[in-house]
Amino acid sequence: MSPRVSGSVRAGQYAALLCYLVFLAFPFLWLLSTAFKPPRELGSLHPTWIPHHPTLDNFRQAFDEQPLLRAAANSLTAALAAALIAVVVATPMAYVMARRRGRLAAAATGWVVVSQAFPFVLVIIPLFLVLKNLRLVDSLGGLVLVYVVWSLPFALWMLTGYVRALPTELEEAAAVDGAGRIRTLVSVTAPLLAPGIVATALFAFITAWNEFFFALVLLKSPGKQTLPVVLTHFVGAEGVADLGPLAAAAFLATLPSLLVFALIQRRITGGMLAGAVKN
Repeated sequence: MSPRVSGSVRAGQYAALLCYLVFLAFPFLWLLSTAFKPPRELGSLHPTWIPHHPTLDNFRQAFDEQPLLRAAANSLTAALAAALIAVVVATPMAYVMARRRGRLAAAATGWVVVSQAFPFVLVIIPLFLVLKNLRLVDSLGGLVLVYVVWSLPFALWMLTGYVRALPTELEEAAAVDGAGRIRTLVSVTAPLLAPGIVATALFAFITAWNEFFFALVLLKSPGKQTLPVVLTHFVGAEGVADLGPLAAAAFLATLPSLLVFALIQRRITGGMLAGAVKN
């Protein structure tokens, strides 16, 4: 391929990437713009990207109308607990599935595929009855249990792929040096698997943080509701949304996911073999 053709292909790739980034950023930027607009600009027939008279009244009104801090604390508690438990449970299961090929691994893979095919509406009634018998309805503990079960199949699938990408020669070399199975897993496999564990935890956290349907059905007490459920309170009975405070609250609700990703994205994209070099 000539340099000119290669440069054209590279330019096309960058152009496609730029279009994709604009597509992803457009809703967030519009939400940010709306959050700072006064009521007069929100009702304008000619909306603009940059508010002419930016204001913080929408944020103050949002906190005055709804218990956003308490709802955010509930969402954070449920998301962190679900992510931690899902990773702790999925990591050893993924290692077994990746290293031991057999009927058990095939059955687990089939379970992962089938579980992702079930829609929320199909399982909500039996799930509600099970949690009711366990006395876990209207509790954050029951919601965490649901989030763990729902995110576990995909977390298991992600971690299995990461484990299979690790060279088995490193574990064999550790065994030759006299390291036992536990020592090998802790000193060799775990550091190499760290980026995959972090990425899986991030997926489980964002899934639980943004989840709405299960929280709406399972949580009835106002003090236990999560942030996505509280955001719906800005929409009136007739379907008319209080757009300014809703945009302000929704903007604040997106910040934790963005901050978590920004803090750990280097670890996700870091060198997978860093642990091998250290050991």
